[in-house]
Amino acid sequence: MKHAFIVLGALALSLAPAGAQAQAKPQPFATHPRLEVVVADFPARGLILDIGGGGEGVIGQLKGQQVVAIDLSKRELDEAPGRPLLKVVMDARDLKFVDASFPTVTVFFTFMYIDPADHEKVFREIHRVLERGGQMLVWDAIFPEKRDPAHVNILFPLHVKLPKTEINTGYGVHFREGQGADHFVDLAEKAGFEVVSRRNEAGWFFLELRKAK
Repeated sequence: MKHAFIVLGALALSLAPAGAQAQAKPQPFATHPRLEVVVADFPARGLILDIGGGGEGVIGQLKGQQVVAIDLSKRELDEAPGRPLLKVVMDARDLKFVDASFPTVTVFFTFMYIDPADHEKVFREIHRVLERGGQMLVWDAIFPEKRDPAHVNILFPLHVKLPKTEINTGYGVHFREGQGADHFVDLAEKAGFEVVSRRNEAGWFFLELRKAK
């Protein structure tokens, strides 16, 4: 699964030049203190588009048949627990839905896997497929300052508490020093969203955004 600890070593090997992978070693990485993420049930009418809904399938576990889960990886979708209505292989930068298709879009610890250069494009696509007055909910990591310049990657261990279950996992990604809620608030406002609420926790944040009616 993409969130397993082994992802860092696999990532380093995949980026090694041709013919050098046999000698390649995993890139150095930092380990963040474990994030304690509480995901309460939230009101949502109709269908929920869950961006990056593979892996642990957190939103699918929480909201079940309301969820249309998309992910770039079919394997991640196949492995995801829970019973969403649909699992679809799709790129969030180019959503294959018509305008105003969903009243709610969720993005649970997925932007950390998307190149920051593509974040604005994803926000525009989400805004397009949301109904007027629709909500976008974002949970993601707050990247710390890099203490060691050799740390190319960072591992975020997570303990996710849902109303009826708990999940222990780890998300390993490229180090993006300083990326936190402010980055996404700026993108949201640029895309036409209103920030309804914002919560900063220890190492992570939550945003509730709304498309104008």
